[in-house]
Amino acid sequence: MNKMPLASIRVADLTTGLAGPFGTQLLTWLGAEVIKIESMEHTSLLRQTAEARFINTNLAKLSITVNLNRPEGLELVKRIIAVSDVLAESYRPGVVGKLGLDYESVRRIKPDIIMLSLSGFGQTPPEGHYRTWASIVGGMGGLTHLTGYPDGIPANERGANDTRGGQHAAFTLLAALNYRQRTGRGQFLDLSVRDAVCCHIGDVLMDYTMNHRDPGRRGNRDDIMAPHNCYRCRGEDKWVSIAVASDEEWRALCRGIDEPELAGDRRFAEARMRWRNQDELDRIIAVWTLEHTHYEVMQILQEAGVAAVPSFNCEEIYTDRHFKERGFIRDIEHPERGKQAVTGPPWRMSATVAKIDTSPTMGQHNDYVFGTLLGMSASEITELTEGKVIY
Repeated sequence: MNKMPLASIRVADLTTGLAGPFGTQLLTWLGAEVIKIESMEHTSLLRQTAEARFINTNLAKLSITVNLNRPEGLELVKRIIAVSDVLAESYRPGVVGKLGLDYESVRRIKPDIIMLSLSGFGQTPPEGHYRTWASIVGGMGGLTHLTGYPDGIPANERGANDTRGGQHAAFTLLAALNYRQRTGRGQFLDLSVRDAVCCHIGDVLMDYTMNHRDPGRRGNRDDIMAPHNCYRCRGEDKWVSIAVASDEEWRALCRGIDEPELAGDRRFAEARMRWRNQDELDRIIAVWTLEHTHYEVMQILQEAGVAAVPSFNCEEIYTDRHFKERGFIRDIEHPERGKQAVTGPPWRMSATVAKIDTSPTMGQHNDYVFGTLLGMSASEITELTEGKVIY
C-alpha cells in the first residue's frame, strides 16, 4: 500500500518553463501522480535548451504527448482532467481560455477540480498580460533592487525567482487540497510569481511604510550583525561566509583568528561599534582567512562557536560529504542520457520517504494514460497516433 501523503492525488500538468514544473515536482515527491501533458508543437523550453534542468524538475512524472491544436487532442486533455484532482498550467493569461480550458470550463468537467494558473503577474489587469522571465519578476518584485553592491548594478537571482514561484504553487495547492478534503469544494488559484518574489522582502516593505526608508543594495552586509560578509581564502576563487550575531560570538571569533586583544578594542567592543567599523573589521578578518583554506576556516571557527561555512561551487556541492550523507544528491538512470545526478527533496520524513525516479521521455506513458487510465482500446490509440493527435 502506498502510504505517501499525496498517494491518492492526480495532477494534470500543463506547466512549462521552470516555476510551474518545479511546483508540481514537489508534489511528486509527496506521492502525487503527475501527468505531464506535452505538445510537439510547443515543446518545453527546458527540453530544448537545458535538458539537465528539465530532468531535475520533472522527476517521477508521467509524460503524454497530445496535439493541442486539434479538437480531438483537447478532448483527450479534458478526459484526463475528469479523472484528476488538480489542473496546473503556466501559460500566458488568456491562452487556456482560447483552448477551452479556463476554470469555468474545466469545473463543468470536474466540479471539484482545483485549478492553478501560475504566471509572471497573475491573471488580472493591468499587467497580467505582460511577457516575463525570472529576471523580470525579480525586478518588479523588488528583489533585484536589493541584490548587489552599493556601487554596482542590481543583480538578478534568475532561476531562484522561478523556484520561489514553484514553492508557492505547491504550498497553495496543498492548502486547496486540504480545503477540498474538508468541504468537498474545489477552487481557482491565481498565482503571481512577481507577488511570490515580493513576499520575500516583506521586512523591507514594512520599513518603507513605517519609516519611508529604502535600504538599497548592501552587498553581504546585514542590518545588525557585523562581521557579516564573504571573505577570500587560500586557493583560486575560494571564499567563506562568516556571520557574528552576539558579543559572545565576537569574542569566540577573536580567539579563533588568534587575535584575542581585538575583543577589547574600542572600535569593536560593542555590536553597534562593530557595525559602524565594518570596513576595518573586514580587512582584519580577510588577512587571516587568506592564510587558510575555506574548509580550515569553517573547522576552526565552527569549533570556536562561530557561524562560518565555505561558499561552495557546484563541484563542492556535489562532493560534499554532508550532502551525500543526507541523500540530497542522488544518481538516477535516465532512459536516454544514462546516469544522471539529481537533487532530491530538502526534507526527510520518517514515515513517508520520497521516491526519486527518473524524468520521462516525451510520450513515454501514452499507453498507460490513454489505455489504462482512460480505458481506450489499442486500436483507438493507434488511430489517434496515425492521425497525429497523439505522438
